[in-house]
Amino acid sequence: MKKRILMWAGGVLAFFLLLVVLLFAFRSRVLSYTINRVVAKVENKYPADFTIGSAEFASWNSVVLSDISFVPHQLDTLFVTDSVHATISVGSIFRGRIVFKRLEVANSYLTAVKKGDVTNFGFLFKDDASAAPKDTTSTGRNYGALLNRVIETAFDNVPDQVDFKNLNASYVSTNRTIDIRMPYLRMDDGNIASEVSIRTDSLVNRLLVQGTIDPDDYRIATSLYAADTNGIRLPYIKNKFDAQVAFDTLRLSLNDKTFRKDVLTVRGAATVDNLMLNHPKLADEDIQVKASAVDYVVKLGPNLFEIDSLTEVRVNKARANVYAAYQNETSKIIDLKVSTKQVPANNFFGSLPAGLFENLEGIKANGWLQYKLGFHVNMDSLDYLVFNSDLDASKDFKIVEWGNTNLQKINGSFSHTVYEYGKPVRTFTVGPANAFYSPIHEISPYLRNAILTAEDAGFYSHNGFHEEAFRQAIIKNLEEGEFARGGSTISMQLVKNVFLTRKKTVARKVEEAIIVWLMENQDLVSKNRMFEVYLNIIEWGPDVYGAKDASRFYFGKQPSELNLAEAIFLTSIIPSPKRYRSSFDSYGNLRSHKAGYYRMIGGMMRRRGLVSQEEYENLYPNVRLYGRARDLIVTAQDTTAVDEESSQYELETIDLLDF
Repeated sequence: MKKRILMWAGGVLAFFLLLVVLLFAFRSRVLSYTINRVVAKVENKYPADFTIGSAEFASWNSVVLSDISFVPHQLDTLFVTDSVHATISVGSIFRGRIVFKRLEVANSYLTAVKKGDVTNFGFLFKDDASAAPKDTTSTGRNYGALLNRVIETAFDNVPDQVDFKNLNASYVSTNRTIDIRMPYLRMDDGNIASEVSIRTDSLVNRLLVQGTIDPDDYRIATSLYAADTNGIRLPYIKNKFDAQVAFDTLRLSLNDKTFRKDVLTVRGAATVDNLMLNHPKLADEDIQVKASAVDYVVKLGPNLFEIDSLTEVRVNKARANVYAAYQNETSKIIDLKVSTKQVPANNFFGSLPAGLFENLEGIKANGWLQYKLGFHVNMDSLDYLVFNSDLDASKDFKIVEWGNTNLQKINGSFSHTVYEYGKPVRTFTVGPANAFYSPIHEISPYLRNAILTAEDAGFYSHNGFHEEAFRQAIIKNLEEGEFARGGSTISMQLVKNVFLTRKKTVARKVEEAIIVWLMENQDLVSKNRMFEVYLNIIEWGPDVYGAKDASRFYFGKQPSELNLAEAIFLTSIIPSPKRYRSSFDSYGNLRSHKAGYYRMIGGMMRRRGLVSQEEYENLYPNVRLYGRARDLIVTAQDTTAVDEESSQYELETIDLLDF
């Protein structure tokens, strides 16, 4: 038995030695055959000439290719390189697919050119007409499977060693130029190092790249550092998105990937140092984030994109777990969940990005905070949309030092400035020193109750937020495909007017919510005082602010003297005070479309016991104008067209808050 095993082993060894001898003897022919097959395959697939000037062995497993070019037919040259020196896997030659062990490339130029509608690279992305059409109607495209193939192909072809010198890539069109220069790119024993200069039109970024790679486990980690004090700036963001983005360092990693049951799961991390972001829809100023990071778990599959709940986002010292999913197998379904563990209040406020929330910068607090957000919508069933948002504080939570703004200033007299289009138009005192200031008890109950009925019926019972109103606003905005309705309570309107700009930015809305939460949940201001300030600062017409100013402007009387019809009229123009004239004809009579609003508000007030049945029955949708308002309105050009937009806005506002 042993003799047979030895004879078999000897035969195998002899056969292997014979293969080595044959390979060494015929290696040039085998290499030539393989090169010719590759060239033929490329030229059969693409309308281009693929040329390799020479190919020869420098050693028994080392190949030198020189004068390589790829030239599309009748178009500009796409790629050229002086030389490629490669150490290859011997076995790969027989398989007709060369696998490189070491790769040295010198003086390479990739030049993409676009002249009008003609490019020298577009043919590379066209579908193969000879391939059988794929049926994607039932399952859709699986981007997880596609990305998995890209990852595996890329990692399977990574050489053990790389030494690239003078690599260049450019894109040239009539209105854009991108030029990338890489003096060197080295990879040895899994370590990556490079220097890159990227010019996009007049913007130049100089980067240093360092990293590691482990092709066997599909792991890669890279760091991009700014090589100068200008930082790394993203080009074309300003032109395309009206935004600016810059940072000092970016670190990206892929730590693991699995592909099971048609679903790709990738895990990794990303960190950004000294991020600067500017966008007019986000905030008025540059947003500065000193340190931000994400540890991500992402899943891609048929009709599925999911950010797993294990994903953790960090902004400075604040951390949150995020879950997000988008499915479109039968209908579009979107889910979002955000949750934090208990975080020290100081860490929370200290982690708010600079430039994002001006009033909150510098706040110091004791105690702990915890936040949870839940959102679910099926775009085919918007009425079942789910939205909830909760910020909870520990019992010992307390503001110990105000930052830029003392939120308790509205407990006493303060100076208020009105802004329009970002510019101050009027400043006045909110307090007894102002002759037009009215304490809440000197304002007609009809006006107070009409405003509460129309704007925020639950003002005295909720904690600053009306989630159902906000949910309905989201539904309306999704139906309209634009921002058509807000869900603001009186508390939110007050904060917006007193502390914030009127610009509709994401930052303003978030800052508004935080300030409202602080005022309501920490009992910084009483409900009566909040409503009193609100009634004294809101706009009611041309340079008309506050209930006393409005009462005199329209009716020549004190706010305590307003009757029910006058109170409902003043309430009706709060959503759009600059359109006050549209409520009247040229004779000063209320237009007919106001009758529906009067019936709605009057009926709701009657049902809630705010007016008697007799008062409701005697309610007539008309008012008598006096003073400045009459001079402006009665002399205006007569037009009988109903302001449908204003009327619809009023009805939607009532419907939103009628609960």
